[in-house]
Amino acid sequence: MTDRRVARLGALRAELAAANVDALLVSALPNIRYLTGFSGTSALLFVTVRDLYFITDFRYETQVQGEVGDSAHVRVESASLWIGLWEILQRISPLDIIGFESAHLRHRDFQRLLTEGARYQWRPQNGMIEKLRESKDADEVALIEHAGGIATRALATTLTRIRPGINELEIAGFLEKALRDEGCEEFPFPTIIASGPRAALPHARPTSRVVESGDLVLLDFGAQYRGYCSDITRTVIVGKATDEQRHIYSIVRVANATASEKVRAGMSGQDADALARSYIEEQGFGKAFGHSLGHGLGLEVHEAPRLAKTAEAPLSEGAVVTIEPGIYRPGWGGIRIEDDVHLAPEGPRILTDFTRELLEVA
Repeated sequence: MTDRRVARLGALRAELAAANVDALLVSALPNIRYLTGFSGTSALLFVTVRDLYFITDFRYETQVQGEVGDSAHVRVESASLWIGLWEILQRISPLDIIGFESAHLRHRDFQRLLTEGARYQWRPQNGMIEKLRESKDADEVALIEHAGGIATRALATTLTRIRPGINELEIAGFLEKALRDEGCEEFPFPTIIASGPRAALPHARPTSRVVESGDLVLLDFGAQYRGYCSDITRTVIVGKATDEQRHIYSIVRVANATASEKVRAGMSGQDADALARSYIEEQGFGKAFGHSLGHGLGLEVHEAPRLAKTAEAPLSEGAVVTIEPGIYRPGWGGIRIEDDVHLAPEGPRILTDFTRELLEVA
């Protein structure tokens, strides 16, 4: 077992002891990957004070040898993973209270815990591993930054293809091919391409709408590299920008820069959100910024912490977060600028190196 995995399991076991829990059933695949390195799509992990039990199915028998190795007691099941779990529970020392991830468990599987595992006390333990994941080590930050580099290089390539007459689906196709060419292993979320009035839809899917001169084009996408995600948004103008487009773009750019430079570990998520929101409100566009400022980034594209008006929890040192203010006006369009920022001990560091200046393409 690597030193990193030993440290992560040690931290988790300390949390279990503090919660007075004898063991933890882990069913969320990102959490399983964090603790074991397993990148497959079918697994359960059972963590006790002294041992680690890993259950998967026949499809991953070879893969688990390379990714998990001898760091856990591995069971490969040909039928249900739950059969393996019950057999493990029958063999190990008596347990009383077992934690489980209720936010990541189907109802029918929860019913199995209550019936087939009726002799145990099953206690929900949500967010325990996610909190450990919030602070990234140097290797994790490097992987996220690499994923950010894939995204920014692909963006630069794609912008050369945008011109009047191209449609949103074609832009998405060029972008996703460029991401693959740069080494993207998976797309963390469906690519967002929105042009003209559709740019007022923060999470628009690309359509066959044809781009026209004078349109705003919003591109929001990410890359995944060795399990870690990047997430970036840029908005460009096709042709010559109007004074109104320049004005609103400038407001969003200043909001992005202010929050990216001033966000710090230790401040609350709502205070971080206010760094950008207060400026946008001062400029008279507060109601046009309807979503939160950002979110954590790592093995998942949306994870802890939250940067939002209602987020009271402090931001952890070492977290990587998105900073993504936007202004959206129905019938006109929208502008968003998003970057990935590492909350390092010495201060914030932007991991997505791409200009934030207004770009007029074609």
